[in-house]
Amino acid sequence: MNWLILFLAGLLEIAWAIGLKYSEGFTKFWPSFWTVITMVASMVLLAIAMKSLPVGTAYAIWVGIGAVGTVVLGIVLFNESADFWRMASVGLIVAGIVGLKLASSD
Repeated sequence: MNWLILFLAGLLEIAWAIGLKYSEGFTKFWPSFWTVITMVASMVLLAIAMKSLPVGTAYAIWVGIGAVGTVVLGIVLFNESADFWRMASVGLIVAGIVGLKLASSD
C-alpha cells in the first residue's frame, strides 16, 4: 500500500512542477493555488509512505517519478526538446527507479 501512496505522491510532484510553470512565478491566482495544494498533498503522501519505506529509497523514487513525468509533460505541453541525450538521461532515471524498487525489501 505504501508503494501506491509513494507513486501517487510522485504524480502530485509532477502536477506541482507543471503548476509552477502555469503560475508564472506565483503571479496567477488559480494556477498558484492548485500548485500549493498539490505541493502539500505530495509532501503529506511522501511522509506517509516513509513511515514504512526506507527514506533514501522513497525519496529517490519520489524525485525520479517527478523528474521523468515533468520532462515528459514539458515535451508534450511546452514543446521542450526530446533529443537523444535527453531521452537517454530519462531512461537512466527510470532504470534507477526500477533498480531501487527491486533492491527494496519492502
